[in-house]
Amino acid sequence: MGKPKSGFHFKIMTLGFGFRDFFSPRMNILKEVGIKPGFHVLDYGCGAGGYIVPLAELVGESGKVYALDIHPLAVQKAQSIASKKRLANVQTVCSDCKTDLPDNGMDAVLLYDILHQLNEPGGILEELHRVLKTDGILSVTDHHLEESKILSEITDKGLFKLVEKGEKTYSFLKEK
Repeated sequence: MGKPKSGFHFKIMTLGFGFRDFFSPRMNILKEVGIKPGFHVLDYGCGAGGYIVPLAELVGESGKVYALDIHPLAVQKAQSIASKKRLANVQTVCSDCKTDLPDNGMDAVLLYDILHQLNEPGGILEELHRVLKTDGILSVTDHHLEESKILSEITDKGLFKLVEKGEKTYSFLKEK
């Protein structure tokens, strides 16, 4: 990932995302992914944690949500949300690339509004490829990038292929 934002910048970003989530609920976006009860989902670059509660609801008690971010304040925010909402199926990870998750263990990986900030997307995409199940979905959206840039960043290394373009997201499957 890129360099972590300052604490002040993170707090301003969190406030902005709160407004965004009020007017555009995250569940509307997650419906495009097809997440089911029992799924294991990695929210890579979880930021202010806007997807944590709806993800935890979708995967249910038998599923697991991994909220990963490079910024310690983001990880603290995710932990706080999980604690306040009593979400036992949420685990946080503080990392700039490696997830320490098992090979082929994730049913879905979310890469939302973070692709434009990645200094070395190739290494991160290799890590996401490693943790994603063979039939798992890499769901990507980034309003900072044009469609052609998103598609080339994700598919150029031959790790993923586009399988569906939703209203708000792009869904990719593992290529190899």
